[in-house]
Amino acid sequence: MTSQNQVPERMLTRIGGLLRQAESTDNEHEAEAFLAAAQRLATTSSIDLAVARAHIAGRERRPTPIQRVIPIGEPGKRGLRTYVQLFVAIACANDVRCDVARTSTSVYAYGFDSDIDTCEALYASLLVQMVRASDQYIKSGQYRSATVEKVVTERRWGHRVQRRVEAPVAGVTARLNFQMAFAARIGQRLAAVKAEVEAEAVPEQSASSGTALALRNKEIELTDFYTQNSEARGTWRGPQASAGHSAAARRAGDRAGKAARLGTSPELGAPRGQLTRKPRGADDGSA
Repeated sequence: MTSQNQVPERMLTRIGGLLRQAESTDNEHEAEAFLAAAQRLATTSSIDLAVARAHIAGRERRPTPIQRVIPIGEPGKRGLRTYVQLFVAIACANDVRCDVARTSTSVYAYGFDSDIDTCEALYASLLVQMVRASDQYIKSGQYRSATVEKVVTERRWGHRVQRRVEAPVAGVTARLNFQMAFAARIGQRLAAVKAEVEAEAVPEQSASSGTALALRNKEIELTDFYTQNSEARGTWRGPQASAGHSAAARRAGDRAGKAARLGTSPELGAPRGQLTRKPRGADDGSA
């Protein structure tokens, strides 16, 4: 019997296609006709039907979305929300949906495995750059020259009176604002790269091309998978609510985000993988 490596691929594909037609029809006579045709070709070419069937099954195996848990940090660690913001910004540009644990210690990523791989690789690099840049900013002491407007309450003649005052920016506030702006800028840069890649892959005049349809089908499949598997309650709102505002720190973080090395561009490939189960009730919102 001839081995698969010695058989022309087109013959294996022909025989496999006939087998698939035989297996998919409800008409007995059609099934027998397709199977007989496949057997004749197989006998003539000395191909095992099992080899042809395996060949066509391998060619037609399609990737499916998966769920993967992405560790962010230990409970109680400062800055986890900005770390999540960075991962979510990367994910948005790589066709990955996210749910966030209520403690911000992990993210549940939904997508095709190569897209999630891309997100993890980018996140590993950009997190190091974000933390290093914010450390340098804090150590430089530049944030100390900035002030933040706060509302203080005082008692005057037996009445509570509120007034606005300018107060020095605390180091933790400066760090959070720096990292928020860094993550936001990274998200903008990656979104621009994605738009550019898709525009090249799908020219405006070819909106109905095979590539455009493949991208659309991928989006629909991911949306359906996320809807069926996500148990998020509410929407994750990011770190803004828990941090004061420092315009100077945000400008510095934005500059650092513009200068950060992206390392790799978002990929639009066709990934595959297996589903990882998520504990019930582990998240507080989608991102």
